[in-house]
Amino acid sequence: MYYIDMHCDTITRLLKDADQGKSSSLRKNDLHIDLNRMKQANYLLQNFAVFTPLGHVDDPMEFALRAIDKYYEEIDGNKDIIRPVYCYDDIEKNRKDGFMNAMLTLEEGAVVHNDLRILRDFYRLGVRMITLTWNYENGIAFPNFTPGKDEDRGDMLRHINETDGLTPFGREYVKECNRLGIIVDVSHLGDKGFWDVIALSTKPIVASHSNARSVCGVARNMSDEMILALHKNGGVMGMNYCEDFVSDDSNGSVMNIVKHINHIRDLGCIDNIGLGSDFDGISTRKEMEECSKMYLLCDALEKEGYTEEEIEKICYRNVLRVYEAVLK
Repeated sequence: MYYIDMHCDTITRLLKDADQGKSSSLRKNDLHIDLNRMKQANYLLQNFAVFTPLGHVDDPMEFALRAIDKYYEEIDGNKDIIRPVYCYDDIEKNRKDGFMNAMLTLEEGAVVHNDLRILRDFYRLGVRMITLTWNYENGIAFPNFTPGKDEDRGDMLRHINETDGLTPFGREYVKECNRLGIIVDVSHLGDKGFWDVIALSTKPIVASHSNARSVCGVARNMSDEMILALHKNGGVMGMNYCEDFVSDDSNGSVMNIVKHINHIRDLGCIDNIGLGSDFDGISTRKEMEECSKMYLLCDALEKEGYTEEEIEKICYRNVLRVYEAVLK
């Protein structure tokens, strides 16, 4: 079985380690993801997000560029097992040649400083997917919740922003992503922003690391109406292993992840389910604790009665379909 994971924050973690003088590498580390364990698990492709914590860095663009340099330093240093992806054909070529694939993505679209010329430069640097917002409003759109005090976290996670959508610049941003061949990612985006993107995008979109709100009622997850709209769009959503987004009692067990998959399947959307672990951006203690444990999800799906074809769709084929449709 192959696996495609649409979202992890490993590169930002490695950059933080480097800034603190710690010796840590993508090939082998004590994080959720490293290349040795990815190879053991038979990963086909890992999206490596440059997570830029807006509000916590002085210059978001400078931070993102440093992280991209770290990404290429690690990928170039491990060419014997992984190669970068710039177009869909690269994925197939790398697979035939026996290499895993790496895709560069951004988590925080504001790193372009409200300038489409800079967006085009990030494309030239290899960025092929962008999460429009993180947890703060930016010049593009508004998130579903903004982090508050620790004691308010539960309430904030359930605050659904149905009023604030894409800005005028955000609309141009989405159009330019479509033109360039950058996959638009609506995870973290407020509900109104999601509907704006769905109405505007001419290409399939993704929610790279979002679950089903009917199963776990937090704002970061997607309502049934949103999932059905994603189905109509031809997009895909990646199951997030974050315990807060998996179950209302913060139990991130494999079977609780399967509950989300079951619900989405029952909506008639088996073709719109993928994986988006959020590894190295979350705390996870239940079974799916790092990337070599992916087989546990396949085993659980098989016990639930899913066919081999359905499991392949969830693990990689649905995401591949979207990548083929968007990546030039």
